[in-house]
Amino acid sequence: MAVTITSENFETLVGGDKLVVIDFWAQWCGPCKALGPTVEEIATEYDGQVVVGKCDVDENNDIAMQFGVMNIPMLVFVKNGELVDTLVGRVPKEDIVKKIEANK
Repeated sequence: MAVTITSENFETLVGGDKLVVIDFWAQWCGPCKALGPTVEEIATEYDGQVVVGKCDVDENNDIAMQFGVMNIPMLVFVKNGELVDTLVGRVPKEDIVKKIEANK
């Protein structure tokens, strides 16, 4: 299950040595809701290997601004506290898996 990323737990989550995949989304965003089940599948499949989290841009605008999120859904891939890759839009699961495998 994907973790909820907030300003309170953000630094702890991205500060580790595991790849962190952050799904920036909002309640009002249709494509975000469509991508949600795929993100949850990936969280289950990569449990223990990769941290998969969801960050509501309306509630955590500071985090979204840090990554320059202008469009949602947007997936960012962070390793050792550094941005390593991004995907924007409702992308296929295969594309997300390729980015995970290339960066984990």
